[in-house]
Amino acid sequence: MNFYPWLRPLLFRMDSESAHRIAILSGQLLQSIPGLMRPENQIVAPNPRLTTNVGGIPFETPLGLAAGFDKSGQVIPLMQSLGFGHLEIGSISSRPSLGNPRPRLWRMIDHRGVLVHYGLPNDGAEHVAARLAKLQTRGILRKPLGINLVNTNDGPSVTPDSGAVIADYVQSATLLAPFASYLMLNLSCPNTVDGRGFFETTGRIGELLQRIEKLSLNPPLLLKVSPDWDDHQFDQLIETALESPSVAGLMLNLSAKQRDVLGSAQSRWSNYPGAVAGAPIKAWMNERTAWLYQKTKSTRLRLLSAGGIESANDVWQRMESGASLVQLYTALIYEGPRLVRQINRLLASRLEKEGVNNVADIVGTNAG
Repeated sequence: MNFYPWLRPLLFRMDSESAHRIAILSGQLLQSIPGLMRPENQIVAPNPRLTTNVGGIPFETPLGLAAGFDKSGQVIPLMQSLGFGHLEIGSISSRPSLGNPRPRLWRMIDHRGVLVHYGLPNDGAEHVAARLAKLQTRGILRKPLGINLVNTNDGPSVTPDSGAVIADYVQSATLLAPFASYLMLNLSCPNTVDGRGFFETTGRIGELLQRIEKLSLNPPLLLKVSPDWDDHQFDQLIETALESPSVAGLMLNLSAKQRDVLGSAQSRWSNYPGAVAGAPIKAWMNERTAWLYQKTKSTRLRLLSAGGIESANDVWQRMESGASLVQLYTALIYEGPRLVRQINRLLASRLEKEGVNNVADIVGTNAG
């Protein structure tokens, strides 16, 4: 039985961040029930049509949980049970961070979106590594786990130098790589001052990749960058990524600038900080994904994409636009956890109906 339609009105009476915190605390309580998170209790059976492989990692389904929901890896066992093909936790920095002052998250109910200005609050790499070590010891880490790494947000009054920023990533990578299926290097946070533009000087990306590759870590790397970069910056990024054998793909972050997607409601939110996420950016992110796919399709780089994913049709369209893996988060706020199972079921059904043997076969088929 789906209880979320009854629960959602209660959660929506709270401010957005409090509701999110309740969700995390409830998840921790549920996953502490003995035996509840055993593999045989998983609610979604794998379907061979949905399996795919990116960066040498096998995925049961291309649909994953986006970074931002489980910022410090607190509810991994529960989220694994929902049917995601992978989870991405974070963003995580080397040192704990409180993020931006509250309020910093707003529902845009009429648009099925949210406005995000969190500023990367997290427990820090050392604490998260200790948490993951306990799960690993208990044999609970079963799904592919992506770990999203970012520079520590020390606030707008602190402007770290190049060496300090790169050292921050290297420290986090060192601590968290043993638990990761892949490391997502978040090189463009739209909600911090230094995180927004530091890597627009793309030579710094090359320096960071060289430092991490010297560590001889096993997980492949993915690079998460601003969708607002221009053509030249992306050409440089792709060139730099291809020079690093460990880089398997790219992902577009939320935009620090894009508000046109709100249409006539843009003025209502004009005085609020943050980046738009969820349904309002769906069409725009499809376009940007297709554009980036044209630049990368002849290379080894694969695309991971999020932004406005709410249905099996959205997953299909984003993969047609060029994404090999797709993530969601905001849709959980509006539809609840059963959405994941529903998307997987309908996606597999459509693949069968249209005679597509494997979901990877639709990647880039409508990228222009």
